[in-house]
Order: sequence, then C-alpha cells, then structure tokens
Amino acid sequence: MTRRDDTRKDHPNINKIDILKGLSEEMASNLRAEGQGNNVELRTGRSYLQILQQNLFTFINTVFFAITLMMILLGRSGDAFLVVVVIFGSVVISIFQEIWAKKKLDEIALLKRPQVTVLRDGQEKVIDQSAVVLGDLLIIRPGDQLVVDGTVVGTGRIEMDESLLTGESDLIPKVAGDEVFSGSFCVTGTAKYKAEKVGTETTAYQVMASAKAFRQNYTPLQQEINTIIRVFLLIACFLLILLLISMFSRSISFTDVILIAAVILGLVPVGLYISITLAYGTGAVRMAGQNVLIQQVNAVESLSNVDVLCMDKTGTLTTNQISLQSIEPLGLTTTEVEEYLGDYAANTQAGNKTSEAIAQACPGEIRPVSAEVPFSSARKWSAIAFAGAGTYVLGAPEVLGSVLNITPEQQEYIQAQAEEGLRVVLFAHTSHEIAPPTPQQPPSLPEGLGAIAILSFSDELRPLARETLESFARAGIKLKIISGDNPRTVAALAKQAGLDAGTMVISGTQLAQMDEAQFTNAAVNNTIFGRITPEQKAQLVKKIRQQGYYVAMTGDGVNDVLSLKQANLGIAMESGSQATRGVADIILLNDSFGALPKAFLEGQKIRNALQDALKLFIVRGAVFTLLIFCSGMVTQSFPLNNKHSSLLALLGVGIPTMIIPLWAKPERVNRGSVVRSQLHFVLSATLTLTLVSLLVYFMYIVKAVLDLPPDGDLVQLNLATPRSALVTILFLCQMLLICFLKPPVRSFTGGEPYSGDWRYTIMALGLVSIYIVVLAVPELRDFFELVLLTKFDYLFLFFVALEWGFTLRWFWRTRTFDRFLGVNLS
Repeated sequence: MTRRDDTRKDHPNINKIDILKGLSEEMASNLRAEGQGNNVELRTGRSYLQILQQNLFTFINTVFFAITLMMILLGRSGDAFLVVVVIFGSVVISIFQEIWAKKKLDEIALLKRPQVTVLRDGQEKVIDQSAVVLGDLLIIRPGDQLVVDGTVVGTGRIEMDESLLTGESDLIPKVAGDEVFSGSFCVTGTAKYKAEKVGTETTAYQVMASAKAFRQNYTPLQQEINTIIRVFLLIACFLLILLLISMFSRSISFTDVILIAAVILGLVPVGLYISITLAYGTGAVRMAGQNVLIQQVNAVESLSNVDVLCMDKTGTLTTNQISLQSIEPLGLTTTEVEEYLGDYAANTQAGNKTSEAIAQACPGEIRPVSAEVPFSSARKWSAIAFAGAGTYVLGAPEVLGSVLNITPEQQEYIQAQAEEGLRVVLFAHTSHEIAPPTPQQPPSLPEGLGAIAILSFSDELRPLARETLESFARAGIKLKIISGDNPRTVAALAKQAGLDAGTMVISGTQLAQMDEAQFTNAAVNNTIFGRITPEQKAQLVKKIRQQGYYVAMTGDGVNDVLSLKQANLGIAMESGSQATRGVADIILLNDSFGALPKAFLEGQKIRNALQDALKLFIVRGAVFTLLIFCSGMVTQSFPLNNKHSSLLALLGVGIPTMIIPLWAKPERVNRGSVVRSQLHFVLSATLTLTLVSLLVYFMYIVKAVLDLPPDGDLVQLNLATPRSALVTILFLCQMLLICFLKPPVRSFTGGEPYSGDWRYTIMALGLVSIYIVVLAVPELRDFFELVLLTKFDYLFLFFVALEWGFTLRWFWRTRTFDRFLGVNLS
C-alpha cells in the first residue's frame, strides 16, 4: 500500500498524545463534536433506489411497460391490467423480498460491527468502531481487523495481511512509524497504532465498501437458469421480428400486433426470478432458527452443490478449549520447567490458546522482556527473550526438531502422544538472546537451542462432530481435514470423530517437496493434511477446485482467511476472528457445527424447489413457442391472445411456483447439469403436449369451418371456440404435470420417482376449482375472452388430457426419446 498525504494527522489536539495513556474522554468527545469521528456508515448492500432500479428497469420490463401503455391507448384496459398483475405483480413481490433481505443484512451488520480496543486515560476500553476518533490509540491483536488508517507507535511488532486490499497474501511486518490500513488484519503480534484517517477518508470506506456491498456470485443452478431465460428471450426477440414483418406483409392491425407481442414476451420465464427470490428467502428464514447466519443470499443453495468439504481441525472439528495435559522434562525438574513455562506465558504480548493453557496450569511472574517473536502459522514457533536470561522457544517438533537433536526415544514419545490425539509442542532454551525482528530481517531461530521439555495439549471434539461427519459421508461429500498440527494428532482426532482409520495422511513438509502435478494429486487423494501453512491450505483448496469439485471450507482463525476466499463457499464460526467472519458466506452462530447437515438439507430443499419450478417454466415456454410456429404454418392464425396466455401463466406456473418452495423436501441432488437432468421429464412432456394441443386446436378450427354458411368467408372465422378449447386442454395438462412432479401414488411415476406427497395434487385440484369458477362466472369468462363450451366438449377434453397423461407416462417409462437420442437424459 502506498502512503497517502493527509493534513488531518496534523490536527493540533492529537500531536501531543501520550502513547502510554492515549486520549482523554474529554478530548475524544471534543473531537467527535468537531466531526473527527469514525461514525460513517458502510453500505452492506444495494440501496433502496438501486433495488427499485434493478428490478423495475430491466429490458423485458421496459418492453412490457411500453406494451401496457399501448394497450391502454387502444382501449384494451383489461389486457393492460393482466400484464400489470402477472408481470409487475411478480416484480413487486421480488422488490419486497429484496428490501426485506436488505433490512436483514443491515441488522446483521449492526450486530456484527467490529468492536475495537482503544487506550483512553491510560485504560484499555472496548468500544464500537463508530466511537473511534482522530488521534485515538488503538490496540491491535491477532485476528483483529483494522477499522481506521494510522501509524504504528511504541515498541510492538505485528505482521499484517493486506490481501483483502491488495490481493497479495504475503504477510507485511509493521513496526513503529509504519502505516497500517483499515481493511487489513493482524496475523501475529500486538501493537498500538494512532488513528490518522477516520470516516470517509479511510481505506475501508474508499476500497472495502465494494467488498462489503451486494455480491452477485451465482451458483451452478443460477447460471443455468439465467441461460434458459436468455434462450427464451432470444426466441421471443426472433418472434417479435417475424411479427413486425407480418404486420406489413399480411396487413395485421396495429392492435393485434400489440396483443400478440404481449403473448410472445410472455414466453420469457421472468417468474423464475421470483421463484429464486422466494426459495432463498424462505431458506434464510428457516436457517436463522437453526443458528445459521446467511451472509450471501444464495449460500444455502450453494451448499447443496458441495462435493468436497475442507475443514480446519482446531476450532472447527474441536472446541479449541485447549488444556495442558502433560509435561515431559528433558534434563530439568518438572518444577523448574513449570516455572519457566509460567514466566513465558505471563510475559508474552501475543497470547493464543496454547499460551493461555500454559498460564492456567503454570502461574508465572512478570519479568523484563528484551525481545519477542509472536507465533505464526507459517513459522510454527514463537520466542521470548528475557533480559540476561536468554531466549525460550515454543514450537512444533517438526520445525524445532531439526535444530534440537531429538533422540529416538524422545521422537517415539512424541509420536505416541500424537497418535493419542494430543497436540505436542517442544519447549527449548538458549543463552543467546534472539535478535528483534525488523521489516528487513524476518525472525529466525537463535543459536544454541536445547530442548528442555515436551508438552502435550488436549482438545475436545465439538458436540455432534461424529454425527455431522457421518451425515456428510452419507451424502457422498468427501471430507478433508487440514490443520497446522501434527498429522498423527489430526488423524487420531479424526478417528475419534468417526473417520475411517485407513484414510490417507500427508504433511505440509511432504507437500512442499512436490511439483505442481504431484501437489494436485495429493490434494485430491489424501484426506488428512497436517503441519500445513496458511498458504498451503489455500493452495490445497484452489487445486481441488481446479479439478472440478465444488468446495466448501470451514474455519475460525485468521490463518483460514486465505482458504475461505479460495473456496466456492466459505463457512466461519461465530467465535472466529473478525477477518474470518468478514469473508465467509455462512456463519455458524454459537459455533453450531452440528447445524451444517441441516443447512445442507435446506440447500437440497431450495435446489429441488427450483428444479421443479424450472420444469414447469421450460415445458410451458417450449410448448407455447412450438404452438406459435406450428399454428402459424398450418392455419396462419395466432393460437392464444394475451388474456389466455396470462390466465395459463398465472394458474399453470405462477401460483404453483410460489407455493413449491414452501413445500420442498430434501432429496439427493444430481451433481451434473441441471438442464440435462431435466430433459427426461421436459422433452417428452413438451413434444406430446404440443402435439395434443395442436390436434385439439386444429380439430375445433375444422369444426368451426364446417359450421360456416356455404357463402361464408374464412377471414370471418370465429376463433373464440378453438382458442377456448386450446386453453382448457393446456390448463388440464398443466395440472397433470404438477401431479407428475411429485407422484402421490406409484401409478403416477415415470417422469419423477414416487414421493407419496399429496400436496401437489391437492394444489392442482384447487387450481382446477379456480378455473371452473372463471368459466362459471360470466363476468370473469368474458374478461378472459373465453366462451362456454358444451358439457360434451369439456368431458371430451378431460379424457383427452387423461389419455395424454397415460401416453406421457409410457414415453417416460420406456425412455423412448432417451433411446432415440442414444443418451441417458436423467
């Protein structure tokens, strides 16, 4: 990051700040009154105006709006009303859903606003980020994300990750005089920094606002749905061009052109957008009750696509409640080792769970510290030097073992402890004092180190960890545990959690020696990865994704941020660091790891609901398109008018696809192409329904022609009866399709497997009742421009629809079109 000049750091009130005491509350209050506070609101999503613009002013809506105006000017207010109800009604619902989602995101942002630690009147104080003022001294510790820009002061040393700002994952060391930027986060070390840019001048406001805003990351299902909508839009545009040509070549009236254009545009399945909105909205509400916080609107459905779940061990698989289990002295008494350990833990300025466990078991005294190297997941060791007493180092055996000359007996002891699931750490000492690290000189182990103890720490599995992993294994999801701990320790804990004892294990050291092809092969084939650096963890996730897998990553620590960003879906624990929660798509409240299977099932519900809705929309759109082409070729007439199309859209797909997301059930999903998996259902239904509806339409046209007087003119042929018959047969067949989506009895199976769910069938019967009311009430019948057919006609059309259902079931069960095309369409 480059330094930016800012005259605000020269404010006269902040140049005389005591770095031991910070601002006084009085000074902070005065600065806030002068407008020098950080009380700027970062947007968590689109504004209300943007939501309105992006829902209302789409290409398709603009065309419909123009057609509506034309209808009103031509005196066709009834047609205009239907366009408003069917098209703009769904837009209104979508707008309300997105406004609701925005309010929820704003509430989440308010609940998850970073709390910062400042030094005021010589006391540490935890405050909301908006209460920070220019000149405040802030204390930063590992996992903290900076909320304002400033300069490091004092003797502390930290290593910052600025990847959210720059895209570079290298850790940047910072000491007194170095600038730090909001949006970056601390990985190791502790330091103070003075706030020099607040509010709208911070990097967070100018750069990170876009990262916090609404993100449009599409799942595979969303991508395919968008493709389908675009295909139908292209077809509609093609038909509109033909319609314009026909207006001049066949002298079609301008009124008819407008009405036909409305029908053609109705081919575009814009209702799919509201189905997606409703499905995601209901899913988010249901998961909120399961302690799962959805930060990306499509995150739950995205979870249903996951076929590889990567997880960190500490804090994810385990509770991260570490306790010192045993101390094995090497050349010293246990009492002496406990004394040194206690002093080490009592004086470190960059504490972590390991040092906290030591401090709890071994009380120590405050001593003068000459230098300290905080723990880093990349280095896997930390050190502290006491004035005149040398340096003490705490680190992983794999790293320190090469310089400590560990004996075979000690190595066997370390392996035995690791195989019991314990975390093993070496404690070493040298009389040499470690050199204080500088930005130019990274930390290095001091000379003359000698091991003085082997420490063993225990951690416990999270509740329901075994059941959670078993549920994912049953769902066919590959599990990969990636940890910075000893591979044997990780394997032992994984075995306790129910993973197969024969799973393949590999270490970060082995991975470091591999070329790219070998690394990729190891990433895919191994299950347990130990002694992994944060960079290796991110690389593992990236390589697995590149092999075509849909990867979810769970983590809680600052060392998991890079890998969460590489995954298709990032899942963080609520107790995790600010930075981890900030990049995650899903947050498990109360660290409820056991809620993940429920979220996975919810994702299956959403996916299955959208697939069912998609089938209805595709069949309707494809049948209407073929009807328009075929009737135009044979009779040179248009089969449906705008009101007919609107009625069929409302009853056939509109109402059903609004209810289906509420009734969806979790089922095993096909991980291949969604469209391909639906062709078995859609292709047979489309071709047979088109043929049946065309035959009915042509038969009634022939009947109408025969009923003409001998001197009658075909131009004066009344199409009201053929169109009413066509609407009826299309409606009845659409109702049968709804029943076929979830067969209530085994005799309905063929397109879909038996479900035993009667709700879809009951809904279809309810819609039939509505259609009967439309036909029975003269005002409604006239409004929709339908004519009342004879009882014989309705009975005939009912049996035609029933016979179509039997024929369609036969095509499904015999896989006629599958065999004709030579492929398996399901």
